[in-house]
Amino acid sequence: MLKLRLSRGGTKKRPVYKVVVADSRFARDGRFIEKVGFFNPLLPKEKKERIGLEAERIKYWLGQGAQPTTRVARILGENELMPMPANGNNPQKAIPKKDRKKEEGSKESKKEEAPKADAAPKAEAKKEAPKEGKK
Repeated sequence: MLKLRLSRGGTKKRPVYKVVVADSRFARDGRFIEKVGFFNPLLPKEKKERIGLEAERIKYWLGQGAQPTTRVARILGENELMPMPANGNNPQKAIPKKDRKKEEGSKESKKEEAPKADAAPKAEAKKEAPKEGKK
């Protein structure tokens, strides 16, 4: 499957990305079919040099069935090359990771208590059924 995705370049802690068309099986920074733009996240959002895209080539590859990744879809949506994707909903994002695990543990313990009550009668029913042996 063809993907429109970001390929990382630049130096350590100074990323610069190429927007490329690549087979989804290829490595992130490996082989690609065509470079169709660039993205420099270190520049302010107001600067034109932050993003450069070849609109006609991107439209061509989208027409050929290439699927953009979520980040590239947002970049293309901001540049009006395709409709802006819907915002994701992750209510856990604002909670620190160690606190998330505590909440998940309390939720799982509540869920486990309910099935245990249901599982006990089923186990008893299985014991009452006679078993047939080989003759």
